[in-house]
Amino acid sequence: MTELLQAELLAKVSRTFALTIPQLPAPLADWVGNAYLLCRIADTIEDEPVLACEEKAVFIQLFLDILSGEEPASALYEQLSPRLSDGTSSAEQELIRQTASVIRHYQQFPDEVRQILQRAIVIMSQGMARYQHQASPQGLADQMALDHYCYAVAGVVGEMLTALFIAYRPSLSANKEELRALSVSFGLGLQLTNILKDVWDDARRGVCWWPQTLTQNGIHWPPADKQTLIRSRKELVAIATGHLRDALDYTLALPAEEQGLRQFCLWALGMAVLTLQKIQNSEDYLNGDNVKISRNDVRRVIVWCRVTGRFNHGLQWLFAWWSRGLGCQRRCYRQLYRTVSCW
Repeated sequence: MTELLQAELLAKVSRTFALTIPQLPAPLADWVGNAYLLCRIADTIEDEPVLACEEKAVFIQLFLDILSGEEPASALYEQLSPRLSDGTSSAEQELIRQTASVIRHYQQFPDEVRQILQRAIVIMSQGMARYQHQASPQGLADQMALDHYCYAVAGVVGEMLTALFIAYRPSLSANKEELRALSVSFGLGLQLTNILKDVWDDARRGVCWWPQTLTQNGIHWPPADKQTLIRSRKELVAIATGHLRDALDYTLALPAEEQGLRQFCLWALGMAVLTLQKIQNSEDYLNGDNVKISRNDVRRVIVWCRVTGRFNHGLQWLFAWWSRGLGCQRRCYRQLYRTVSCW
């Protein structure tokens, strides 16, 4: 697989990551691009609606065996492709068709990088499989269950990225425990933003990821108890904002001269905060598209992050400006890390 083909696949499956990953320096951008595609392959298996949980487990294990070199790279496409339904997007079906190319590209990386990617995929796959059995309209049991779910699908990605950043710049290892702890909170903030954005799309599928301690009995479509919904959403927005404040601290801990690393983090952080603003100010949104930020919003994030990216005080001011009115419920990110991390 060429880096050009990898970039084309990224653009099809994720507008955000297709934008942010090229900000990273070489070879880090190549590693992260491949890592994201590997994560999306696992995610595609878990999200395929016609597969039973047991079948998904078989395909996930096949994928892990391919990563470890125990099965040929072509095996996943050959066995999974005939089982994919219209519930899997055309972009994701194309990604499955290109699995062998993605894997061959992964196999060219240094041993350290391959081990980091494989470790992340194993943790993510195990976590996603566990929550396949818990998905329901009633929601997750409590905040702890939500934390563990968000870790499985996003927090571990933060740990993976931190490990890759250290492989690229070994001097970061002096602060690796702090970076790892903050990276998990960073991932939770991004995932909570997605959960809030997609709440009605999930509800139509009969799934709720909000904790029952906030909602009593999940979030259902069509909405019945609007006041409970608004109160629960406000609290989750504040929690997500607190995690994104940790994401800012993570970014500030990266050297100012490493603008590629900082911009990669800042763009994702900025787009998440502006999405939370749209969610907070759109009481009656009906799907994720209603609160998707505009291209002008994205351009605004990019310009402001480039202007302030070297200046910690400027970035702190920028976050305060963007997050005004959201509330900011800070949590102990070190304790959270010790509780949820499987790394």
